[in-house]
Formats: sequence, structure tokens, C-alpha cells
Amino acid sequence: MSTDKLSRENIVEYLAGIELLSLDTDGVLTDGGIYFNDAGEEIRKFNVKDGMGIKLAQAKGVKVVIITSSSTPSIGHRAAALGVDHIYLGVSDKREKLTELCADLGLSFDQVVHMGDDLNDIPVMEMVGCPISVADAVQDTIATALFVTDKKGGDGAVREVCDLIVSAKNAGR
Repeated sequence: MSTDKLSRENIVEYLAGIELLSLDTDGVLTDGGIYFNDAGEEIRKFNVKDGMGIKLAQAKGVKVVIITSSSTPSIGHRAAALGVDHIYLGVSDKREKLTELCADLGLSFDQVVHMGDDLNDIPVMEMVGCPISVADAVQDTIATALFVTDKKGGDGAVREVCDLIVSAKNAGR
């Protein structure tokens, strides 16, 4: 596990070559809370600023994938509304799924960012070129990350990273 973190300035340089943004859902795109309505259906709250960040990164040519162990339909609905390129729900082995996707897209792991918050993200974070954790991730996930966001999951952390990606892409033009 890495103990050295990249500075905001260094991460922008590093993100210039990123082609794929891989995201966990619960605790990254959401605050990690799971709500139930009276019918027993799970409900999640997504941050609209994160959604705009995803759209801005996509406009710079970055593909986005959501890989989550959850199979709640609302995640798929949110991803589809954002035009997310690849959506994988109910995934038990995120590393295997990302390996398959990178092979299909002809990408190396160095061209991938993965944002995670919990232990099941660590295997993916260890394989990608730029592992990022949200500020309120569990300690082992933070230790694995090269960069830790200032924002918490569901509170603009994805937008924070997307803005850095856009800055990096703009600098590289």
C-alpha cells in the first residue's frame, strides 16, 4: 500500500493520459446511505454536481464506467441519464470486470482512474494507474490511493476529480 500521495498539482499532470474513469457507487457517487421506501425498495441520493462533472469529463473524451457490487436499478437509471459508457451492476469481482473492459477498449491500466471508498475497491485500485479514494473512505482504501479527494463520497468528490481531469486535458490540448 502506498503512503505517498500526489499533490493537486501533480495529479493534474498525471491525469492528462487518462482515458477511462472507473467509479464505485455506494460511498463514491453516493454518501453511502441506503434508504428504503415503504415498499422495501432501496433508494440512493446522487449529487447533481458529480453528474455535471461526469458530463464535462466525457466532453473531453474520457469514457466512464460504473462498477458496483450493488444491483439496485436506481444506479442504472442514474448512469443511463448521464450517458455513462459502461454500467456493471452486481459485480462480485471488480478487478475481473475492469480487466475485460480494458481489453475490449484497448486500454492499458495506466490509462485508468478508479475511485473507491471501501475494501472491495482495493484490488481494482492496486491495478490501475491512478487509484483515488474519497475523503471519507476506510483507512486501508485511503492508504492504497495515490490521491485523496477533499470532498466526501456523494458530496462532490467525483466532481472534484472530474474537474482535475478536465484541467489536465485542457493543459494538454
